[in-house]
Amino acid sequence: MAGGVGSRFWPMSTTERPKQFIDVLGVGRSLLQLTFDRFQGIVDAENVWVVTNQKYADMVREQLPEVPFGNVLLEPCRRNTAPCIAYVSWRIKSQDPKANIVVSPSDHIVANETEFRRVIEQCLKFTATSDAVVTLGMRPTRPETGYGYIQADLSSSSPRNKEIFRVDSFREKPDMDTALKYIQQKSYFWNAGIFIWNVSTIVNAFRVYQPTMSKIFEQLLPYYGTPEEQALIDKWFPECESISVDYAIMEKAEEIFVCPADFGWSDLGTWGSLLMQSKRDLYGNCAIGQDITIVDSHNCIVHATDERRVVVQGLDGYIVAEKDGTLLVCKISEEQRIRQFAEG
Repeated sequence: MAGGVGSRFWPMSTTERPKQFIDVLGVGRSLLQLTFDRFQGIVDAENVWVVTNQKYADMVREQLPEVPFGNVLLEPCRRNTAPCIAYVSWRIKSQDPKANIVVSPSDHIVANETEFRRVIEQCLKFTATSDAVVTLGMRPTRPETGYGYIQADLSSSSPRNKEIFRVDSFREKPDMDTALKYIQQKSYFWNAGIFIWNVSTIVNAFRVYQPTMSKIFEQLLPYYGTPEEQALIDKWFPECESISVDYAIMEKAEEIFVCPADFGWSDLGTWGSLLMQSKRDLYGNCAIGQDITIVDSHNCIVHATDERRVVVQGLDGYIVAEKDGTLLVCKISEEQRIRQFAEG
C-alpha cells in the first residue's frame, strides 16, 4: 500500500512526494524500495502489487522498475485501507483464485529482515490451508500512544502453529496511562497493519461484512486486466466508503489470529521515532548524511543528505533537517506544531 500522503518528515517529505518515496534512512533506497527488498525470497517480483494514488504512479514505476507495469494499481482518490485492499484482492483473484497474500504498508522499516522473512513465511503456510486472517503483532518496547494495540489470547496457541494465537480484541490508540497498563501485560501487541490471508478468505470477508463495497469490485471482474479497467475504477472507486480495514473487517470477522513478532519494526511516524530507531552515538545523537559534525549536543537527529557540510553545536533534543533549500531546526517535542505552521 503506497498511496498515503505522509508528509511528517517535512521538509524532506511533502504531499507531492510522501515519505514512502524518500530515502529517510540515508541508505540510497526509499522506504518503498526497502519494503520491496525485504520481500525478496518470499515473493517473485512479478507477483508484487503496488496500490497507489494516480499522481504517484510515475514515482512508483521509477523506483520499482522490477514490478510489472500492470501490477501498479491506481486509486483515483483516497479512501483509506479497506477499498485499497478490496481492489487489489479482487484484481489478484481474477488472475489467481488460490493466491496467498501479504498486505504491507510501504512506509515502515524493519531492522531484522531475516526474522521478518521467517515470520511471514510461517504465516503464509498457516493461511494457505485455512480460512484464517492473520495480523502481525509487534512486541511493545515502550508505552506508545501513537499505535493501535492487539490483545491476544495467549492461553493456547493454534494447533497448527505454536507462534499464532487468537485475537481477543483490537484496541484504539490509548492515552499514556492505558498504554502503561498494556505494556505491563504480555498479551498486548502493537498493531503493525501487516496482514496475511488467502485471497478467497479476504474476498469472502468483504462479501459478508462490507457487501456494498464488495459488489463494486465484484462487478468489475470481467474488466480486470483489460484496457477498460482504469476508467471503471475511476468511476466506481470514489463510491466506496472511506474506512480502514481494521474497522471494515478485522474487528468483525471471527477467524482472526495474531502472530507476535519482534524484528525491529517502526512505522516512522515522526522525526522522533526515526531517532529512536536509528543508530545513535554515546550522547543519543543520530547523524544521517555524508558530512555532519555534532558537538556538545544530546538526543538530536540531524538529516542532511544533499552533500552539504553541516555542523551542529549546543543543542539538546532537536531536529535539524535540510532538503532542497529548506532548513528545519526545531525541538523534537514541537515537531508536529512546527510542521503544521510551516505547511500553512
